[in-house]
Amino acid sequence: MKDTVKDLIRSTVISIGMALTIFCLVGIVFDVGYGGNFSLENYRFTKMVVGSLLVGLGFGVPTIVYNKESLPMPIRVVIHMGIGCVIYTLVAYAVGWYGGSATVTQGIIIAGIQLLVAFVIWFCFMRYYRREAKKMNEKIQAMKH
Repeated sequence: MKDTVKDLIRSTVISIGMALTIFCLVGIVFDVGYGGNFSLENYRFTKMVVGSLLVGLGFGVPTIVYNKESLPMPIRVVIHMGIGCVIYTLVAYAVGWYGGSATVTQGIIIAGIQLLVAFVIWFCFMRYYRREAKKMNEKIQAMKH
């Protein structure tokens, strides 16, 4: 149980850090794109930062599902990514990342980009952890000989 809580906290901190980093990088792109005239009023910046924290929680907390060995991996991924993407979408609408002026086509493109980024990040973590498991297995096998 102690390891599960430790893993949950670690995953959540990493996810929040990634969400805030992505938020800052996108903010820089918009600032440059608007020629330094990108402004947010009525606490929109604060709302977006809080939204980024919520997105980090939305992707970090559900990683606990990977500790449930009885569930097949595809189900664990669907649960994790499903919760994260739903929370991201709700937050995006709430804080204005999906503008009310976006067309249906633009909304689909934005959602596609969101899913692509989420799955690329997930895939990179999956590869990292598989590589770590392989190294540990190799060390265990070497110790047996």
